[in-house]
Amino acid sequence: MNRAIENAAAVRGTTAPNPWVGAVVLGSDGQIYDGATQPPGGLHAERIAIDLAGETTRGATLATTLEPCCHEGRTSPCVDHIVEAGFSRVLVGVEDPDQKVSGKGLQALRDAGLEVVSGVQRELVEAQLEPYLYQRTTGMPWVVLKVALTLDGRIAAPDGSSEWITSEEARRDVHSLRARCDAILVGAGTVRADDPSLTTRLVSGSDPQRIVLGKAPPKSAVHPCWEVEGQLNALLPDLSDRGVVDLLVEGGASVASQFHAEGLVNEYIFYVAPALMGGDDGRPVFEGPGSATMADLWRGHIRDIRSIGTDIRVELRPIEGD
Repeated sequence: MNRAIENAAAVRGTTAPNPWVGAVVLGSDGQIYDGATQPPGGLHAERIAIDLAGETTRGATLATTLEPCCHEGRTSPCVDHIVEAGFSRVLVGVEDPDQKVSGKGLQALRDAGLEVVSGVQRELVEAQLEPYLYQRTTGMPWVVLKVALTLDGRIAAPDGSSEWITSEEARRDVHSLRARCDAILVGAGTVRADDPSLTTRLVSGSDPQRIVLGKAPPKSAVHPCWEVEGQLNALLPDLSDRGVVDLLVEGGASVASQFHAEGLVNEYIFYVAPALMGGDDGRPVFEGPGSATMADLWRGHIRDIRSIGTDIRVELRPIEGD
């Protein structure tokens, strides 16, 4: 299963709206055959590994990070191919919460006489598929809010300039984060001020779907993009229906404040530079009024801290139930 998890990691950011799944066949010849989900319309991870393994699937073991699909979509059901391949045993990381699957794939395999072991390396797989599991369960994309800031909490100078607060190494890491996500959202104000291209040009990876909250000027570098308007609680389900699983929000301060105030952020990632604006007239992380008293402070838990170049990367999560 660990190898299947590695296979899945290699294709994250390329499979939306499908989950990034990894599979491994331990063939009857003792060899290992790898599979990972292809982009939409391509084969699923299990099918790729099965095709590579050929006749060695008879009596063999298949490991897959997510419950195999059992419905007809862009491809035929993986369950059918697994049964036809003659496996004796299937290891599964987690059950697929998608209503079209949701335990039915596991049951179909058992009904066909295969031994099915579910929950193998469950915690690792759940962590890897966290955005997908959340999106399929809630109907909302997993929202990542990314902010680059000075040590004294400023994201831009009084004149609006913000290039560059952080190091090239940190910016490269941001591009890797973009490559992981299906879509990236910024406000129209950020587009007018910075004219960002929002690509993954510093790393190898797919560019996310670009989304502007509001109207982007016609000649902006962000085009082609989706332009959306309205209340966030109504917009996010619509983006989910359009295939967005993992949504990266890059600001600016007004957009960040809206997502934070409405409790829509699942993952905060701050890139903190060893720099000081040295006053109170720079642009803050969040626009508008904040907590009125210390008792009202929003508190989360720090998931990860690491050095990147000259900067510090901090991953913050909301406390469950908050």
